[in-house]
Amino acid sequence: MEPDVRRGIRELAVARIVEHADELTALDQAIGDGDHGINMKRGFEAISEIAEEIDALPAGAALQKAGMTLVMKIGGASGPLYGSLLMAMCKAMPGDPASRRDLAASLAEGVEAVKKRGRSHAGEKTMLDVLVPVLGAISADADDPLAAARRAAAKGLAATKDMMATKGRASFLGERSIGHLDPGARSSALLVDAVCDAIEGKI
Repeated sequence: MEPDVRRGIRELAVARIVEHADELTALDQAIGDGDHGINMKRGFEAISEIAEEIDALPAGAALQKAGMTLVMKIGGASGPLYGSLLMAMCKAMPGDPASRRDLAASLAEGVEAVKKRGRSHAGEKTMLDVLVPVLGAISADADDPLAAARRAAAKGLAATKDMMATKGRASFLGERSIGHLDPGARSSALLVDAVCDAIEGKI
């Protein structure tokens, strides 16, 4: 993956989270602590502050640095979850990914780390309801893997609205959590879209 593409991914990821911070907070106010947008914005702005350092690193090391930054800067559950995602992804990406298979292997490591950290699986109204189908999409032999990833993310996010939360603060609401999108799934969908845009050169 070319350095300019990796830089584009970082820039767009930060921009999307900052742009949608109020939306993420509103979603979290409905079923959680109400701070998801604020926390995510803080974490991704911290990544932006060390942009030159991150951009100078190989892909795997850049993911490790970004993940550690999120763990340190994001409060609540989101920091450890997103940090675990990125830091685990680097284990399968020692250098720069050269193929879709490399990206899928890296994401698979990240998804497993999120499952372990959150003690959760897809279907429980979490970020995994976006990440798991996206992994399936890029692992499959699709003609347009980026379009498939976008569709999987959008479908996974939409599905969380009708789910009852069984993990995190939202689980305290029981059936009252039904009818709301999961904020973590929304932030994950935003990041998937940012990655796809950067890879397609829309930066």
